[in-house]
Amino acid sequence: MKQYHDLLKHILENGTDKGDRTGVGTRSVFGYQMRFNLEEGFPLLTTKKVHTKSIIHELLWFIKGDTNLQYLAQNGVNIWNDWPYQNWLNQTGRAEELPKYSDAWKDEMKAFVEKIKTDDSFAQKWGELGPVYGKQWRDFNGFDQLSWLIGEIKRNPNSRRLIISAWNASEIEEMAKAGLPPCHTLYQFYVSNGKLSCQLYQRSADVFLGVPFNIASYALLTMMIAQVCDLGLGDFVHTFGDAHLYTNHFDQTQELLSRSIRSLPEMKINPKVKNLFDFSFDDFELANYNPHPGIKASVAV
Repeated sequence: MKQYHDLLKHILENGTDKGDRTGVGTRSVFGYQMRFNLEEGFPLLTTKKVHTKSIIHELLWFIKGDTNLQYLAQNGVNIWNDWPYQNWLNQTGRAEELPKYSDAWKDEMKAFVEKIKTDDSFAQKWGELGPVYGKQWRDFNGFDQLSWLIGEIKRNPNSRRLIISAWNASEIEEMAKAGLPPCHTLYQFYVSNGKLSCQLYQRSADVFLGVPFNIASYALLTMMIAQVCDLGLGDFVHTFGDAHLYTNHFDQTQELLSRSIRSLPEMKINPKVKNLFDFSFDDFELANYNPHPGIKASVAV
């Protein structure tokens, strides 16, 4: 994962300090690219522990077209909690009494997530994130992009149109009301010498918190699609628009950069699964993952 460390250093040394939507502030660069050979190991960060369970469940959530927080909450995945929770506070008039990231804000969020888990009607009203990734992958204005993609890779592997877009301009405002417009906006597959590669374009990237998840998620998606299409593994290419570090992540970034990079783990996938939509959490096993301890950092909402 030297590529990721190089990106962190590049932002710290060459980035522009900018204001942003959240009010936290960032140091940002525009335009950057990393490449990972998936035959060399699963590209999961080793200089801090990454919650692999969350990556797998979130990806399965995307693939099945789900856009409600309940499935994630019931499986202990917390990476999407902040947006619907803050929307609930705003809509119920409680935002002023619970300042962001205060202890009271955090305590109330635990109660909110617990109710999302157990109360279907509450989850239906307040757990909906809008027409985000899963909706666009499986129902982009009525078109199932993901099903089409699998068929097209098998029918026409030399195609230059093996693309899925999450950026549906007609629904961006609706996404913004309850969640966040897609950050990882478009991805394209490429078949060469019997191997499948994927390139992701990410318009906006929280490099300390989000990008390690994004790398692992799209690497895993590439592995899953390669398996169901009887292809080997090529590269995952990660291309960025606005790649930024939030100002409240600078200390954590320096701590991470001070740590030694360890060998990549291996992601084992149940070879019996031949349909992308048949995968379940138990079909994945991460082996030989030996990371440094996690580093806490707040999500900017």
